[in-house]
Amino acid sequence: MARRIATAAAYGGGGIGLLGGAAVGLVLTEAALARRVVGGSDAIPPRAGGHYGAAFALSSSERPIVLALTGDSTAAGQGVHRASQTVGALLASGLAAVAERPVRLVNVANPGAKSDDLARQVDLLLAPDAGPPPDLCVVMIGANDVTRRMPLAVSVRMLSDAVGRLREAGVEVIVGTCPDLGSVEPVYQPLRWIARRLSRQLAAAQTIAVVGLGGRTVSLGDLLGPEFESRPREMFGPDNYHPSAEGYATAAMAMLPTLCSALGLWPEEDERPDARRGEGFMPVAQAAAEAAGEAGTEVAAVSGSVSGPRGRWALLKRRRRRRLPDTTDPTLAAEAAEAAAAAEAAQN
Repeated sequence: MARRIATAAAYGGGGIGLLGGAAVGLVLTEAALARRVVGGSDAIPPRAGGHYGAAFALSSSERPIVLALTGDSTAAGQGVHRASQTVGALLASGLAAVAERPVRLVNVANPGAKSDDLARQVDLLLAPDAGPPPDLCVVMIGANDVTRRMPLAVSVRMLSDAVGRLREAGVEVIVGTCPDLGSVEPVYQPLRWIARRLSRQLAAAQTIAVVGLGGRTVSLGDLLGPEFESRPREMFGPDNYHPSAEGYATAAMAMLPTLCSALGLWPEEDERPDARRGEGFMPVAQAAAEAAGEAGTEVAAVSGSVSGPRGRWALLKRRRRRRLPDTTDPTLAAEAAEAAAAAEAAQN
């Protein structure tokens, strides 16, 4: 199914229907009830753009790594109150600690965005007056495409266009694929089953498309782990939809190893696939299906890979989560506050 969606995206096809007429009324009623409980938020996300790892600026003669974030409200950090709690700040701080270099975070994500907003966001990153392209870009998109019923093939095509432009500009791209909306607590059956099915289909199709363009994906699945289903009140924020501070930290821990690998910062022995964990090389459609069903799984393009009878090949990795800098650390808190102030001043 994911391969059909990705193929439809490449050739301009539409979406895939799942329901007969008899079930439509029930699903629409449940969707209306879910919207009353899962209200979302109009709050402005904390401004986390700026410089991180300032302590390394004195000891390193290399220029700062430029990390960009694009996508929807999750990439923007909606649902938390402090800049240091956002996924962007956590990734920037973790990347600076691993690379021992300062990191400049540029966040152009837009709350409520669907994949059709990615073109505008990429324009901002690649504008002539924006300076050199970022070293790497994290894309987190897909949830609004599902909830607002954008055809999956159209969603994948919009993502492919954005990733293609970034890759042509020499940017390493990591896509956090569509989260599993079936894990949102107030959603009931059969709507929960439909949301989970659509989310996983989109996530797998996103993986096939992104890997084909030389990017990498990390499956966000049910927002990274069974703890979201067992402890939803801790992992989701007050609106029952966006992650809490602990939820964002969990997502960042799962994505950080892939960011480091994309920049060649991981030890060589950690890059070798471990068959004991089910890692290895396989057709990209198979890797995409496995990743969609297991949160935190990375899928990356294989250098020099060509398409065969079963499609392009990819490397599937189940990376171990890495500890992030302590968000209560005074230095990190001061950096985040300074970065937020600078971003606010720039907007004003």
